[in-house]
Amino acid sequence: MKLLNIIDQPHAIDRRAAFGELGRTLGKAATVAMPLAAFFAPGRARAQASGDTVVDVLNFALTLEYLEAEYYAMGLDSDGLLTGDMRETIALIGQHETAHVEFLRSAISGSGGTPVEKPAFDFTANGAFANIFSNTETFMAVAQAFEDTGVRAYKGQAGNLMGNGDVLTAALQIHSVEARHASMIRRMRGSKGWITNAMNTTGAAPADAVYAGEDQVTQLGVDVTSVSSVDRGQITESFDEPLGKQAVLDIASLFIQA
Repeated sequence: MKLLNIIDQPHAIDRRAAFGELGRTLGKAATVAMPLAAFFAPGRARAQASGDTVVDVLNFALTLEYLEAEYYAMGLDSDGLLTGDMRETIALIGQHETAHVEFLRSAISGSGGTPVEKPAFDFTANGAFANIFSNTETFMAVAQAFEDTGVRAYKGQAGNLMGNGDVLTAALQIHSVEARHASMIRRMRGSKGWITNAMNTTGAAPADAVYAGEDQVTQLGVDVTSVSSVDRGQITESFDEPLGKQAVLDIASLFIQA
């Protein structure tokens, strides 16, 4: 199975303009947020047909794990980019992602499926992140986006695995580790370990695809603000939202060449 069967074509997006607009909108806060600007515009990625099989879901997960494993490997190979404790932590996270890749390939083959081919990646996103392997802040900001997207992606596929308890359990075991990765990277960047209301740009700037929907306060049909004295912003921090396959592919396709 080729990834081109999943993703139609790359985005047509003026990412440099998005950088500039974000900088003008957020001012000093853009120092952290700017590397995420390329996620702002919706893409034209094409999801697989409805009714995904377990193999479809596993291949979807495998594509994301390929992306993360390759990203960290390239970061570690970049002279001077990662040093000290940060380098040690990224190396460990990279090993986890490699283990996920190997496990998913084996699981897919063992079920009689064909593991998706590893695509070619362009982590500069066609030049939007030209300094991604020379600027530590840019590298870590995109790493945060990848990990936060991965956590939401696994959550978004849980319903498709409900009929297979063993596979669902394995996916949840990976999901929780991805959440730990996201939390650790956030802390290394000087942020809280969870997605905060401040990360949602609703009303202040174009909605960021990575965090779209994270300002949700209704759970199981209940408006949590109506039954809780907790601040609205903290309520949004108390619940993580899933991200659908289409939205995830829109994000991933920014970095996939073929």
